[in-house]
Amino acid sequence: MAKIKPTVITCAITGGTHTPTMSPYLPVTPDAIIEQAIGAAKAGAAILHLHARDPETRQPTGDIDTWLHILRSIRAETDAILNMTTGGSTFMSIEDRLAAPLTASPELCSCNMGSMNFGSYMMKDKYMGKWKYDWEEEYLEASRGAIFRNTFLDIETIMTKMGEGGTRFEFECYDVGHLYNLKHMMDRGFVQGVPFIQLIVGTLGGIGPGPENLMFMKQTADRLFGPGNYEWSVLAGGRHQMNMATMAATMGGNVRVGLEDSLYAGPGRMAESNAEQVTMIGGVIEALKGQVATPDEARAALGLKGGAAVKF
Repeated sequence: MAKIKPTVITCAITGGTHTPTMSPYLPVTPDAIIEQAIGAAKAGAAILHLHARDPETRQPTGDIDTWLHILRSIRAETDAILNMTTGGSTFMSIEDRLAAPLTASPELCSCNMGSMNFGSYMMKDKYMGKWKYDWEEEYLEASRGAIFRNTFLDIETIMTKMGEGGTRFEFECYDVGHLYNLKHMMDRGFVQGVPFIQLIVGTLGGIGPGPENLMFMKQTADRLFGPGNYEWSVLAGGRHQMNMATMAATMGGNVRVGLEDSLYAGPGRMAESNAEQVTMIGGVIEALKGQVATPDEARAALGLKGGAAVKF
């Protein structure tokens, strides 16, 4: 009997979009991020996708000392792959977004494959007059007029500078055009090894949710890169998280969950931790007669340099 290919679970711990008012369970301090990341790894996440938050304001931050505290603390307790964002937030410069990853030289980091209107302003209407912090409403509203910048030069810069230290990439593709951008960068020699593509559906500004859109993204990736010539995973925003992840698992793909992408664990029921979502999708994978990948199995599949080669 052929060996079943394990499914890699990525857990995105906090992100740069959700604000503290939205959930009491969202980790918005460095220590809370550390605690929940370790819990997600123990629940079965082989990859932890990380953003940093300021310990006082709870806003996204690129502060190097904050980042190193988070990374070192998690690494002391788990061998999960630590995947640093190079997206940060819509309002960070490319220099700020890269400062901590260049210092830490992780095994894996994200690389967003195109500029886009990344809209989170619609979320503010639900919380009017209930804000925990005075920056939250303005932060969300600002996305109405902002562009999440990822020019070809930005992408080249991320791939070149991070690649020099042996860091590999999770290529985040929010729309079909982003897959063509990735193919363009591959043709120009910026991508080494087998690419790891995150197919993203259901984010305002990118392709919408639903099986048809996910299938179109996957079929396009097959045409561009060839079936079996890339590793792939799926994340979906909000209430579409679990059904799209389940669909990915049935198709032989990897999955991403976490409070960055959805604050819920079911209709009207908030997830009380990142580990809860990891446990849920792990149960789905096992019910489908699949296996959840260990960190070392994920490292082998993605061709990563290993934890001993990072700088934190």
